[in-house]
Amino acid sequence: MAKTDAVQTKMREICLSLPDTKETMTWGKPHFRVGEKIFAGCGEENGRQVIGFKLQMAHAEAVIKDARFWRAPYVGHKGWVSMDPVGVKDWDEVRAMILESFRLIAPRKTLAKLEEGVASDAKKPAKEARGTLTGSTAKTRRR
Repeated sequence: MAKTDAVQTKMREICLSLPDTKETMTWGKPHFRVGEKIFAGCGEENGRQVIGFKLQMAHAEAVIKDARFWRAPYVGHKGWVSMDPVGVKDWDEVRAMILESFRLIAPRKTLAKLEEGVASDAKKPAKEARGTLTGSTAKTRRR
């Protein structure tokens, strides 16, 4: 799933599912904002596909030890990292980092909406809130 369109589609799916978000073309590349602040983006950097987001400083320092990540140009000193999406096997890992970025950037009112959404998901039956369950896990959760 390394093609530009596929990566942009996945980024849209993740980012635009969060409250009060929108996509803008910034510096000629898709960026995702909460209010007017950018929390994630995607595009090309030096001829290769890249996605970017902000992490807590300690987390940013830890992930850049992984070859898939590096400090983002201009804003890396503030916790922004770039990631090579080629070969992403687990988009849930990427989703978690985007959510971390969103939480760092979003205003309190928007974070409250996010928490309300999480709480309402918790009230749904397990199958609806978490997708289809199978095997022994499904039996345990139905009880």
